Amino acid sequence: MTLTDPGQTSAELRTDSNGPADEQWRRRIRAFATREVAPLSAEMDRDADLHPELRGKLFTEGLMAIEAPTRYGGGGGSLMQVVLAIEEIARVDPGVAVAVDVQNALIVATLLRQGTGDQKRRHLPLLATRHVGAFALSEEQAGSDALALATTATPVRGGFRLNGRKRWTSNARQADLFLVFARAEGHGTSAFLVERSTAGVAVEPRAEQLGVRAAATADLVLTDVPVRAGACLGGLGRGDGVAIAALDIGRVGIAAQLVGLAQGALDEAVAYSRQREQFGQRISSFQGVQFVLAETATEIAAARALLYEVTRAVAGDTDVAERLRLSAMAKLFASQVAERAASRAVEVLGGNGYTREYPVERFYRDAKAGRIYEGTSNILLRAIAGSLPQERP
Repeated sequence: MTLTDPGQTSAELRTDSNGPADEQWRRRIRAFATREVAPLSAEMDRDADLHPELRGKLFTEGLMAIEAPTRYGGGGGSLMQVVLAIEEIARVDPGVAVAVDVQNALIVATLLRQGTGDQKRRHLPLLATRHVGAFALSEEQAGSDALALATTATPVRGGFRLNGRKRWTSNARQADLFLVFARAEGHGTSAFLVERSTAGVAVEPRAEQLGVRAAATADLVLTDVPVRAGACLGGLGRGDGVAIAALDIGRVGIAAQLVGLAQGALDEAVAYSRQREQFGQRISSFQGVQFVLAETATEIAAARALLYEVTRAVAGDTDVAERLRLSAMAKLFASQVAERAASRAVEVLGGNGYTREYPVERFYRDAKAGRIYEGTSNILLRAIAGSLPQERP
């Protein structure tokens, strides 16, 4: 699915803002999400997995390698279009939006910005057409301290052997390719592209989780997994930088997911208020309901404006420290807005909002993850505080 002119190179990643072409893209993804994602959401939430039919449709719709150049089979699109796609899918299913976010913002984006020519030629065409990617960083003791890794990469002839367990890995059950972070003996943290078909790779189910269940989270277990030297992404010992750069974009993707979630919750609350009657009139006529919805709409508009501004900055030539600050702000604020929007939506629906008959119950569960993954709120606050001027200007 082509979004831009053929022949675009990865060095020419688009940074344009959301003009008419992007709004057309938004409408297309909204229609796709309503038609293909929404009818399956309750089933995916129950099964805690991405529906196999939907997986294929995500590829057919061109949603799994939006930024990848057309010569690799990708869409040749922009980071803004990635953000819009995640936002629109999250309006109906934040779990599916996480799956699309991980694929585009963490795997494809990292390959485009850090990968060698051989790595791009090997993996991008598959990621654009049929392979799902997963970002394997977190471990039992490596959560907020993401680089406190126990997974090891032991040098052997022609490459390395990986051993360890990665936890809370979104897309793991579906993944064909893992970006694995490990400590390489004598070199430090390094990133490796590991194919699921490699001997010693196993995926084990996690305990049942509260929300974003369609993201197919699981543990990745590595037992003497052989990887070629050429599978190291970004350079040996440079995994810290690869992870930080990936998470800057990943946080923008999660912010988009949370803005979409908040909008979806508001849409449900508004629609319900216009058909629910109490005391002989629709509850949308009650000032107490009107003001709650108005405040929520205002907060979502503010979160969306910040998200788009940060997206343009991160896609441009902004320096590393500024990208970290801005992506932290966007994700922090969006998580707060999403949690409030989902909570208010449940209250507008009253008892119905507390049942699985209506989507707001799922939005409420999904929203909590926004305070946790891609950096907890406290970690983001620390990053933002550290960027403040230390002296009077």
